[in-house]
This record gives sequence, structure tokens and C-alpha cells, in this order.
Amino acid sequence: QVQLVESGGGLVQAGGSLRLACAASGLSIGRSVMGWFLQAPRKESEFVAAINWSGRSIYNEDSVQGRLTISRDNVQNTVYLQMNNLKPEDTAVYFCAADRRDFGQTHSREHEYEYWGQGTQVTVSS
Repeated sequence: QVQLVESGGGLVQAGGSLRLACAASGLSIGRSVMGWFLQAPRKESEFVAAINWSGRSIYNEDSVQGRLTISRDNVQNTVYLQMNNLKPEDTAVYFCAADRRDFGQTHSREHEYEYWGQGTQVTVSS
């Protein structure tokens, strides 16, 4: 059974940092595409970043603007999202996603992912 468990969210002031973690079980992140999405209140879900098995990563530059970094630790079987210089508009629930079927790619669309975590809330105060 595949499980993705996000952690690391919380309340932070604007300009602060958070590191989100997505611990995977039931699959190897080294043979998966791992992605992060966010859903802000009253908005559609939005792609944030993804990383494939070789470490190649892509970002939604419109929202990331060089402030976020995705990485992975194959030994810990965990993917991270380092978030710096946070802004109130970053407030959202952040979801981790995984796809084992085409792990050579870096997916940016929801339907390309097989598995999803429950999400972790990030709230940035002004």
C-alpha cells in the first residue's frame, strides 16, 4: 500500500522559511516522479515543482520565482520542498504526489500522478 505523508507546514511570517517533507512508503521515490502541488482557498489546484528519478526538476516559475527548491533523499525515501522568502499569497494546502509509471519524466499536471498525500497547511501572515 502506497502512502505519502506530508509534514512541515505551519504558520510563518512573511519573509520566513519552511521546509516541507513528503515521506513515502510502499514505493521507492528513486523510481518515481515526485511532485508538489498547492491549493489556495477558493482557487484551483496549482503545480509547484517536480523531480524525477535522476534528479531533474521543474518548477512553476510564475509562483516559485526562485524561492522554492525541490529535493529528495532516496535513503530516507523522502522528498522535500524548501520554501524561502514566503509571501502571504503562498498560503495554501501543499500536496505531495507520486507517479511510478513514467518516472523518467517530470510531470506538471495532476492527472499524471498516481498517488497523493493528504496535504499540509502553510499559512503566511503579513
